[in-house]
Amino acid sequence: MAMYIRVKRSKTTYFIQCDPTESILDIKQKLHALIDQPANDQRLILVGTGEELDDSKTLADQKVENDAVVALTLRKDDNEFEDVDIVKPDDFLSIS
Repeated sequence: MAMYIRVKRSKTTYFIQCDPTESILDIKQKLHALIDQPANDQRLILVGTGEELDDSKTLADQKVENDAVVALTLRKDDNEFEDVDIVKPDDFLSIS
């Protein structure tokens, strides 16, 4: 059963078509083709729960549902991962 997830980083959203039986590592490999960052330099976090997704588990194992929003963070030069940085719709509202 095909599904998709929204992978967000800063102001960019990637719509990834996937299957609930795919592992998180499979998703990272799909992202690698789009962003040219190796899978081991990526971290995926389920938005809402803040849970870091485990490479060896499937989307279904970690209760990632169709149209889920997942945050992408990348490894920095100092070997640490960057903080989650997602632009939210209300960030665009202007206050007059």
